[in-house]
Amino acid sequence: MAITRADVEKVARLARLRLSEDELTSLTNELSQIVTYVDQLAEVDTDAVEPMTHAIELHNVFADDVVRPSLPREQALANAPSHNDQAYLVPPVLGD
Repeated sequence: MAITRADVEKVARLARLRLSEDELTSLTNELSQIVTYVDQLAEVDTDAVEPMTHAIELHNVFADDVVRPSLPREQALANAPSHNDQAYLVPPVLGD
């Protein structure tokens, strides 16, 4: 698949880019080379290749979740500037 100058002009217009004549010519050539390379990659036989989500194997670096008791409510509210024995009280943001 070849990229034409009209294709580059259309993409530039959609991206709201103002390109000079030299930039249009240069980008047309560069994008054509990129698409030609991608077309070459499409010719590679990948039938025996198992699909993967990442190029390298990933390991979970997070610790396992462990259920632990939380702070008692009184202790959690102890330093709150304002509370009602159930939750923090904060000023309304959206009005009354």
